Amino acid sequence: MSLIVDSHEDLAWNILSFGRDYTRSAYETRRLEQGSPVVEHNGDTLLGWPEYQQAQVAVVFSTLFSTPARWAHEWETLVYHTPQEAQRQYRQQLDLYHRLTDDHPDKFYLLTCASLLDEGLARQRRAVSVGQSYAVGLLPLMEGAEGILETAELEAWWQDGLRLIGPAWAGTRFCGGTKEPGPLTAEGRSLLAAMAEFPFILDLSHMDELAALEALDRYPGPVVVTHGNCVALLPGYAFNRHLSDRLIRGLLERDGVIGVVPYNAFLKNGWQRGKNERQEVGLEHLADHIDHICQLAGDARHVGIGSDFDGGFGVQSTPWQMDTIADLQKLLPLLLSRGYSEEDAAAVLGGNWVHYLRRNLPA
Repeated sequence: MSLIVDSHEDLAWNILSFGRDYTRSAYETRRLEQGSPVVEHNGDTLLGWPEYQQAQVAVVFSTLFSTPARWAHEWETLVYHTPQEAQRQYRQQLDLYHRLTDDHPDKFYLLTCASLLDEGLARQRRAVSVGQSYAVGLLPLMEGAEGILETAELEAWWQDGLRLIGPAWAGTRFCGGTKEPGPLTAEGRSLLAAMAEFPFILDLSHMDELAALEALDRYPGPVVVTHGNCVALLPGYAFNRHLSDRLIRGLLERDGVIGVVPYNAFLKNGWQRGKNERQEVGLEHLADHIDHICQLAGDARHVGIGSDFDGGFGVQSTPWQMDTIADLQKLLPLLLSRGYSEEDAAAVLGGNWVHYLRRNLPA
């Protein structure tokens, strides 16, 4: 087994929206939610602390997320109409991560710097070697930056542990986003300039390509895609959610990492829960996206896993081999069977993100 780093999970959104408790097992959560509206809205969970241990998950990029009102479902509770509402909800979620790590230090710790990363990895290695448990690192990521009212606030967000910012989900006042195309705005350019002073890691996920390409040229700090797949492998895909080869190459030139998403609708264009069979999509499809990025890069050093698990979908919408996050380990033999070395396969599961964070988090 290899350690896993998952670069995108909406933990706080799930805790606040559905009352999910990620200190317990995924199976206990499923039992408690059986027959409830939660399963209809968000599917059966793939996440729980025992499954993190089984999977050897070392780090999770844990998001701050709220839905803009124009895109919200009627059942959603984390919805904003104004940037002020977004700010309150994002702050509530960051505070939640602080409480979670304070209340359960044996299970989670807040990851804010490279030294904490190395300490956490050392604890994990020792614990795994003797069959004991360890704490999983939570690395805060803001998905959609509407909660930043002015750039002067970035200092406070940084001091409270925020380390990655994605300017878009849908379109924002900073740039175009998913299903709402558009370039960087003047306010978006100012945001990037202010982010670079720390520097925050810039997440291009959900940004419209026009905005993302300009951001690659303009932003001098570290740049990643925490969760996105290859549009070249999704023939007929009509939206701006995923990554063109041009954008992937631009990110590779900046030595970035891309987290690929094991969500069936992002692996087979047109797949829908309730309309298509889950068995139509397997981890082989995810491996195709990994391969595509590796072929463009000429190596296996720029791709990882950004599961987006529990982020609006559950086990019903994942490749048929998946039951919990622990099944991401099934990628290891699959990649080996495709000719990847053990070192390269381990890099994809988590090593690439570890190396990236070592280089780009504060010491």
